[in-house]
Amino acid sequence: MRYFLIMSVVFVLTGVSAINAQPSKQALVNINTETLIKILDEDASVVLIDVRAPFEIKHTGTIKRGQNVNIMRGWIEAQIEDYVQDKDTPIVVYCGLNIRSPLAARTLMEMGYTNVKNYSDGFLTWKKALNPVKISDYEPNSILYRKPVKVIESVYSATGATQPNTYENSNHNNNLSFIVTTDGVLVFNAGGSYLVAQALHDEIKKITQQRVKYVVLENSQGHAILGVNYWKQQGAVIIAHSKTDKEIAEHGNAIYMRILSRQKDKMIGTKVMRPDVLFDKQFNLNMGGTQIELLHIGASHSPDDIQLWMPKQKLLISGDTAFNERLLPVFPHTDIAAWIKTWDKIEALQPKIIIPGHGHPTDLATITKFTKDYLLTMYSEVKKILDNDGDLADAYNIDQSAYRDWGTYRELHRQNAERIFKQMEFE
Repeated sequence: MRYFLIMSVVFVLTGVSAINAQPSKQALVNINTETLIKILDEDASVVLIDVRAPFEIKHTGTIKRGQNVNIMRGWIEAQIEDYVQDKDTPIVVYCGLNIRSPLAARTLMEMGYTNVKNYSDGFLTWKKALNPVKISDYEPNSILYRKPVKVIESVYSATGATQPNTYENSNHNNNLSFIVTTDGVLVFNAGGSYLVAQALHDEIKKITQQRVKYVVLENSQGHAILGVNYWKQQGAVIIAHSKTDKEIAEHGNAIYMRILSRQKDKMIGTKVMRPDVLFDKQFNLNMGGTQIELLHIGASHSPDDIQLWMPKQKLLISGDTAFNERLLPVFPHTDIAAWIKTWDKIEALQPKIIIPGHGHPTDLATITKFTKDYLLTMYSEVKKILDNDGDLADAYNIDQSAYRDWGTYRELHRQNAERIFKQMEFE
């Protein structure tokens, strides 16, 4: 009898534990495209998870919204905490045809996430309806992210990815531009590797038989300088600001190693080399009657940023002084107050069209929104915090949700707030 009673108690307790351990039977909420758009527009905190494999995304794209991240279905348990710390955070999961996403959503619910929805229309429906799509590589048969297109007569630009340096974009995440004249070609930015430079040259040769005479470096960043040795092999003269040369001399190998760690085999042939011709304020060129002015109009994104101005055409190749379609990065050495003042000189030129450092060529008003207006907003918000004796935590909490659909938002918005706060704290 005692044995029977003991076993009965064990059975009951085990049964209770088993019931408590059962997965949640809460119904999975499915949403359509219209509802997803409404959620993304209204809630900056939602995390949108594409559970497809990276190779699928590379070939078909992914949803181009700021809340979007990629976690493969098989890695959802291991990687979800990298993106979602609070289990009450709203989450929407999707795949291509609503096969994997319901399973992934159910897994998250079983892990205790309380606000999970499944986008049942799937990515293919999203794309078919011509909603915004982010492409990891527009030219899968070329190392270039995009091939060059004509901006105005004789001026071309290959727009890079508006995202950080990745293996998929081959470190072509800035704009590579060139000007064709009757006295040779001028290239603005050497490219992020020997292979990127070579691919750009292949495209130039489809347009003109003129040789590349000059290559101008917008600054000392890897995607601007690491193609230099290819162009030197072609006999081009490399022009840069004196501060760019100093930075390459002191930190060129570190810049190379940082890019190599991500690009690996795509850095074959790449060597760090210094420019041939240096200037400080202005350097003028007359190439077959085409007037070109290289300018250093003031501190901006980096102390050595330069611009190219074509006065007759009213075209500005701004380098990293101007951004479009993505959030600009604030570096430790970025002086945002000086950058805002420098913008007055940009406006004084009255450019009709601007090829920015990042993003498609556009007009001054659009560039101003993505550059000066963002800087002014952040400067104003941080100043309010400092005036009220706030701290760094308050800076992290600045509402930047209006920019969430801009490229690099996820990677940069909190970092920008921190760096601007620390800079202004000691002004």
